[in-house]
Amino acid sequence: MSVDLQTVKRVARLARIAVSEEDAQRMTGELNAILGFVEQLNEVDVKGVEPMTSVTPMEMKKRRDGVTDGNKAADIVANAPATEENFFLVPKVVE
Repeated sequence: MSVDLQTVKRVARLARIAVSEEDAQRMTGELNAILGFVEQLNEVDVKGVEPMTSVTPMEMKKRRDGVTDGNKAADIVANAPATEENFFLVPKVVE
């Protein structure tokens, strides 16, 4: 995959980044170099290689997955101007 000048300008416009003509030319080369490196990574044989979270062997820390309400409802609504049973009260805006 290669990137041309038109693609660089389009991506810059979508990202709302002002890019001069000179910068767009430079970015074209830089992006093509990056994509070339990524394509090289596709050639690496990773069959039989376990996914790692670190370069040193370690067990991933896990916590028990339990659903709770957080026991913070009263703290959350404490500064609200109007509440009822730990819910925010807001004025009606739709008739």
